[in-house]
Amino acid sequence: MSCESSFEAVPMKSPACNISQHNVSRRRILGTTAGAASGLGLGALGGLVQPAIGEELKKQEKQVLLLWLDGGMSQLESWDPKPNTQFGGPYRSIPTSLPGVHISELMPRTAAMMHHLAVVRSMETVDNSHSSGVPRMLRGDPTNRGVVYPFWGSAVAKLMGATASGLPPYVWVKPGNGGFISKYAGFLGAKYGALALGDGKPPTNLVRPDDLAERDAKERRKLQQLFNQRYAVGRRKQWNEANSYVYDVADTLMKHTRLFDESLLPGKDRERYGRHDFGRHTLLARNLLESGVRFVQVTSYGWDTHGDNFNAHSSRVPKVDQTFAALLQDLIDRSMMDNVLVVMMAEFGRTPRINGSVGRDHWPNAWSMAMTGSGIRTGQVLGETSPDGTEVTSHPLDIGHMFHTWYTALGLESQHAEFVNDGQPLPIANDEMAPVKELLS
Repeated sequence: MSCESSFEAVPMKSPACNISQHNVSRRRILGTTAGAASGLGLGALGGLVQPAIGEELKKQEKQVLLLWLDGGMSQLESWDPKPNTQFGGPYRSIPTSLPGVHISELMPRTAAMMHHLAVVRSMETVDNSHSSGVPRMLRGDPTNRGVVYPFWGSAVAKLMGATASGLPPYVWVKPGNGGFISKYAGFLGAKYGALALGDGKPPTNLVRPDDLAERDAKERRKLQQLFNQRYAVGRRKQWNEANSYVYDVADTLMKHTRLFDESLLPGKDRERYGRHDFGRHTLLARNLLESGVRFVQVTSYGWDTHGDNFNAHSSRVPKVDQTFAALLQDLIDRSMMDNVLVVMMAEFGRTPRINGSVGRDHWPNAWSMAMTGSGIRTGQVLGETSPDGTEVTSHPLDIGHMFHTWYTALGLESQHAEFVNDGQPLPIANDEMAPVKELLS
C-alpha cells in the first residue's frame, strides 16, 4: 500500500507515513447590545450575550464547520469499536446516551452526548491513498466533467456567498503555515480559495503600521483599486477579481483583529476545549462562526497510524473527545444547532487488521463519520459493519451521497443546483447519487 502526502505523491522507503507529509456572537445582530459590547473582541464576549442573542441566532444564515482528522482516525478506536474480536484492539466499548449504542471508551464525553449526533458507520469510499483520497472526499467525488472541482468550502462559498458580516466565507484553521490558498477553488476561480490561518494566527502584516494614518491608508486603497481596474482591462476577470478580493478581505479582517487574541477568551472556555492545538483551533472556529464566517474547516494532523496505533489513539482521541463535547455543548447553549452544520471526518478509516508495527493501515472499505446541526436528524447510528469490521453490511454510502445530504441540509437543491463554468452547467454533487433521507430532519 502506497503512502503519500495529502497533496502530492512522495515515494517512501518505509511503510509508515511521516506526519510532516500530511502536511456575544455576531456583531451584526447585536443591535441594542452593541453599545455594551463596545471595545470587546468578538470572541471576548464569551457567554455574556448568549441569552440576548439566542433567538436572533436562529434567524441567521446556514454555516458549516468541518472537523478534518487528516490521515484517518481509526473507526475501531472511536465510532465503531469491536472489542473482544480478532481485530478489536485493547480498548473497551462504553454505552452512550443512545440506548444500545456503544462507542470507544476513549470518547466518554462524546458518549454522553450521542443523542445530539448522527453517526454513519457504513462509509465505503474505495480510494486508499492520501494524495487522491483527500481531494476525492473534499470534492465529493463528482462525475468527471474534465474540470477540477472545488473543495467543499470553496463550493459553499460560491453557492451561498459570504454572510452579512463581510468576513471571508471560507476559512481554514490549521497547524503550520497559513496564507490564501487559491487552488482549492478549482474551476470556480481563485477568489473562492481558502484563507488559511496557520496555527490559528491572523495573516501576517494585518495590523496597520503606527506611522500610517487611517486616512492615508484609505487613500492608498483607493489608488490600489484604480490600478486594479486599469490592469483588468483585456485580462481574465477571475485573476484580477481574486487579487482585489484579497485586499477586501484584509480590510475586513483589520477591523476584527481582536478575534485572534486568545488572551481575551475566558479561561474556562480554553480549559474546556483544551489547550492543545485541536482545542485552541476549534475554539477559534466557534468564534469565527459566531462572527459570521460561512464555512470553517479545522484540521488535525497525525492520524496516519501505520505504527503504534493504540498508543497514538490513546493520546489523540481523548483530545478530540474533550474538544468535540465542549463544542457541542456550546452550539446547544448558544442556539446555533439549527444554523451550523457540523461534520467530523477524514479521507478514510484504518484497517481492522493490525500490522507488524502494531499499526493500522489505510481502510476506505468500511469506516465511520459523524455529523450534527443544521438539517440533520440526530440521535441515530446509520449503517453497520461486520463483526470483525472488515466490510459494510448495511447502508453502504459513498462521499457523493454525503455531499447531496449536506447540501440539502443547508437548504440547497442538491439534485438540481448547478455551477456554470464558461457556459458549461456542472452538477454540484455526483449526479449518480442522492441525499440520504434517513439523515435529514
